[in-house]
Amino acid sequence: MKLHEYQAKQIFARYGVPIPKGKVVLDPKDIEANAKALIDETGTEIVVVKAQIHAGGRGKGGGVKVAKGLAAAVEHGNKIYGMQLVTKQTGPEGQKVRRLYLEQGLDIARELYLAFLVDRETRKVAVISSTEGGMDIEEVAEHTPEKIITTFIDPLLGLAPFQVRQIAFKLGIREKSTLAAFSKLITGLYTAFVAEDASLMEINPLVITKGGEVFALDGKMTTDDNAEFRHKEWNDLRDVSEEDPVELEAKEAGLSYVSLDGNIGCLVNGAGLAMATMDIIKNFGGSPANFLDVGGSANKDQVKKAFQMILSSPHVQGIFINIFGGIMQCDVIAEGVIAATKELGLKVPLVVRLEGNNVDKGKQILAESGLAIQSADNMADGAQKIVAAVGR
Repeated sequence: MKLHEYQAKQIFARYGVPIPKGKVVLDPKDIEANAKALIDETGTEIVVVKAQIHAGGRGKGGGVKVAKGLAAAVEHGNKIYGMQLVTKQTGPEGQKVRRLYLEQGLDIARELYLAFLVDRETRKVAVISSTEGGMDIEEVAEHTPEKIITTFIDPLLGLAPFQVRQIAFKLGIREKSTLAAFSKLITGLYTAFVAEDASLMEINPLVITKGGEVFALDGKMTTDDNAEFRHKEWNDLRDVSEEDPVELEAKEAGLSYVSLDGNIGCLVNGAGLAMATMDIIKNFGGSPANFLDVGGSANKDQVKKAFQMILSSPHVQGIFINIFGGIMQCDVIAEGVIAATKELGLKVPLVVRLEGNNVDKGKQILAESGLAIQSADNMADGAQKIVAAVGR
């Protein structure tokens, strides 16, 4: 689950990570009152108005503005709130701004980059740091990779003091009080990363003020959905307006669904088989419209729900069902497919590959249905048939 900047910073603060003072705006009527309260509280007229969406590049898209004084803060806030913010990560359709974060301005001397993420290859937490804060880290990696510092943390030992010093020195942090502040910040972030079951924490930029203080000026955080059972409080952090409504519907139905950009809908049981199905569709020149795992014990109603979700995309021109019947029975799937096809009035090509438990009975049910369903002998045969049916 992705968090908004202000939500990530609230979590950072609980673990002793310094953040600038700020106010959250959920209603445009509160912009002036919150901006005035922030100015009075901090004693500075510099207010940074930030759009809160689940995407990076907000500043380049016009979603972050620096205001001097109350009137300018209110003007920028009213312009940003409700705008359709387009960034590299939102796509051309953009994302509507429904929340603002008003933050005190700081007297910045240096901008750095710091992130924690799970590195699956080493099975460790990786600390990514760079002197090039405030820039797109992808561009830094492409053009000046030597400026990116990667440090791996042993999960048993945790973040060691010598690693903290190494990172600080490579970032050019040597002044005693600043080094102490940085050490406290990075240690707090690692503690938060583990305790909050995060998969990503990013601060870009991490700033050092002219007074030598260290602050998380930005905050991005993604949590691991597999740990949701440990964090009931995540329900209060979820912003459903920022999430794909079909993916939310799938979650409620107990299905795993991710929208993609292709035109071939996929209905598969098992995450590994779903990945392989998408790969083989691509191999034969097609493009999958979704990742959909109905699980190993899906019933007739879940198959119908899966069909509905696939067909909710206007881009779907064909559907490939790829089922291996282990716990799941192929005849149950066949009955669900027929029921969904009749009820939903399916008008796009449908290719079904069944294998495993009760496969002969399942194929017989499909063959006797009288519906225009193409049967496939194996994955490759099914992928070729559906790619041919939609004309790539």
